[in-house]
Amino acid sequence: MTSAFAPSEQSLVASELPAVDVAIVGAGIVGLSLACALRNSGLAIALIEATPYARQNTKGQAYALHQVSRYFFEEIGVWDKLMPHVQPFEVVQLSDGRFPLTVRFSPEDLGTEAIGYVAEHAAIAETLQSVLQSVDNLTFHCPWRVVTNEVKGDRAQLTLISGDPAAPKVAHLAARLVVAADGGKSPLRQQMGIEPKGWQYGQSCVVATLDVAHPQPVIAYERFWPTGPMGVLPLAGNRYRVVWTLPHPEAEAVAALDDHAFLAKLQPYLDPRMAEITGVSDRFIFPTQLMQVSSYVGDRFVVIGDAAHRCHPVGGQGLNLGLRDVWALAQQILTTPCERLGDRPSLVQFHRQRWWQNALTLGFTDLLNRLFSNAWWPLVGVRRWGLWLLRTVSPLKRLVLRFMAGLLLPLPSDRQFSKAR
Repeated sequence: MTSAFAPSEQSLVASELPAVDVAIVGAGIVGLSLACALRNSGLAIALIEATPYARQNTKGQAYALHQVSRYFFEEIGVWDKLMPHVQPFEVVQLSDGRFPLTVRFSPEDLGTEAIGYVAEHAAIAETLQSVLQSVDNLTFHCPWRVVTNEVKGDRAQLTLISGDPAAPKVAHLAARLVVAADGGKSPLRQQMGIEPKGWQYGQSCVVATLDVAHPQPVIAYERFWPTGPMGVLPLAGNRYRVVWTLPHPEAEAVAALDDHAFLAKLQPYLDPRMAEITGVSDRFIFPTQLMQVSSYVGDRFVVIGDAAHRCHPVGGQGLNLGLRDVWALAQQILTTPCERLGDRPSLVQFHRQRWWQNALTLGFTDLLNRLFSNAWWPLVGVRRWGLWLLRTVSPLKRLVLRFMAGLLLPLPSDRQFSKAR
């Protein structure tokens, strides 16, 4: 099977596509990462994406990558290629509004060289795409979307429709296992009748990139305000990414301000030691929510990443949870005999491992947001006492940091990503 990662090289004129072992629906970072993890497996893999390729790398997001995500990228052999495009940070500073007490987390609290890393969406996606460019056991179908998924015997039967409105085509693809990695609104999850459970917070995040005048200490800030948390992440080139949580109507109004008015509104909420801001990017907003599906697996079907769960962005957990899903699922696939790939019993272990681990993190982020996005004075006292404990009791501080970094939970132990089946 030849690689066809660039859409200009693909030709999907036949109604029946060659059968594959694993069909990954969604070529975002989670879907790309799973394809990279399986590239040496000898399995036939299809990667299906509905969004035109030219728009894949234009997303303006940036992500805080935790240490466990670094370990995963090292395991699948892409970290060395990704490292030149990430910004390590050595300090996380936690504070409650203008309350003078702050908590500083440092690499010594983890026993690592950095607490975490910040990378922009395009940098991660382009790195993963470059790794997959020469993979012979992968076909990339874009822009094609899945319209039906039916299980027939030992295969799932996908019906795809092309994204060309002038000359749409229909194709059929058989797979032993279908993986839904197509985002929070996951059309495939909806087609499979999997209902998410959770709630909206009534908050939205305003996201912007700031240019600063002079080099700054490489510090990530998490500041809590009654309207919601604010994360400030360092980027390369004297830039910061701001994720500012506000009630939804206020978020829309703030995002619509011109650059001068936006910076005037933002400045009082930033750490006063930040240097002079010389520029700001366009703003975009996204609503916050908590969501988790009741089961990650079905007949020849798995749901991972944002398609399976969403959490409040406090602590930067979202993508990291998705990458942990990929790690666990890839390990499950690699240790399952090919003839059993996609059987529900072989997938239950993945569900049992990841569902409760994700539930713990979702619950913790929910607690943080509710505790700190609140002006009720008894809760204000409780959380400031908690900050004092974190600052004073070093073992507690290390415990909380290791949990947020994903290092308290069990990680896959078998090192099989470099091996062919």
